[in-house]
Amino acid sequence: MASSPVRRALALLAPVVGAALLAVGCSREDGADAGVRRIAVIPKGTTHEFWKSIHAGANKAGAELGVEILWKGPVREDDRDDQIKVVEDFISRGVDGIVCAPLDDRALVRPLKDAAGEGIPVVVVDSSVDWDGSISFVATDNHRGGVLAARRLGALLAGEGTALVMRYQEGSASTMKREAGFLETMAAEFPGIEIVSSGRYGGATVESAYKTAENLLVSFAEVDGIFCPNESTTFGMLRALQDAKRAGAVKFVGFDAGEKLVEALRRGELHGLVLQNPMAMGELGVRAIVDHLAGEPVETRIDTGAVVVTPDDVDDPAMVRLHSPDLSKWLE
Repeated sequence: MASSPVRRALALLAPVVGAALLAVGCSREDGADAGVRRIAVIPKGTTHEFWKSIHAGANKAGAELGVEILWKGPVREDDRDDQIKVVEDFISRGVDGIVCAPLDDRALVRPLKDAAGEGIPVVVVDSSVDWDGSISFVATDNHRGGVLAARRLGALLAGEGTALVMRYQEGSASTMKREAGFLETMAAEFPGIEIVSSGRYGGATVESAYKTAENLLVSFAEVDGIFCPNESTTFGMLRALQDAKRAGAVKFVGFDAGEKLVEALRRGELHGLVLQNPMAMGELGVRAIVDHLAGEPVETRIDTGAVVVTPDDVDDPAMVRLHSPDLSKWLE
């Protein structure tokens, strides 16, 4: 039977329609469901326990909200160029939103501005950036975290003696605010404690922090107290104190948690850790993006809180949930 004009038209259109559908399918990532929003989550690094907790929180929000989480970041927390490339790659892939923990408060301004210029909303987590175009900033009050650390160390030293700070790295807004909060509080509230060193940087890895810590312990062999502002500097200093047979003898307050740091707290080799809630940062960062995309109001500043855990309350259930959360369900 001869084809009708309609059938002939459909036959002619079939290859065109097929090609168009193929093009649409190829525009998304392999395995991505059409219509499912994709939220990129970009940490400062991918090795420390802190970032694993942020990843878990982001995955939790993604599962509960029905969005796809694309997790990618530099291995090292001092690789600015790599983090910039990650942001640029997600812009080119046309993600629906970006949650980013900038490892430098200035270097990441341009790529994040570019994302916003392409209509991709940005939420900044953990560490601030010198740009006011993000939808929200989800983080610890880092200055207050430094204040808490100073008050803990000041009390341990009974307001007298010497102390030093091993900083993290220049350009990291979160740790710079912790260091500032610590130093300002020590000067204002504990004038009897002399800060003998506050200008040395541990760097982005445990190994670099360990080397700096070794040198500091040689230069200040009689120091009474130490503060370190993040996980890698705290662990690097802990190792150096252990190797020097001074762990526990020097009053030591750090920041963040990991299994080895918590065990050191139980042994009395650490005397305080300022705990954040990185899982909440990841979860609330993703939720803020999704709310914004849905036209819902979003708070421009979300404080995820900070507390000090000590050897006396390290096994309190509320503290355990912060320093040793079960991430397995969300990182499978």
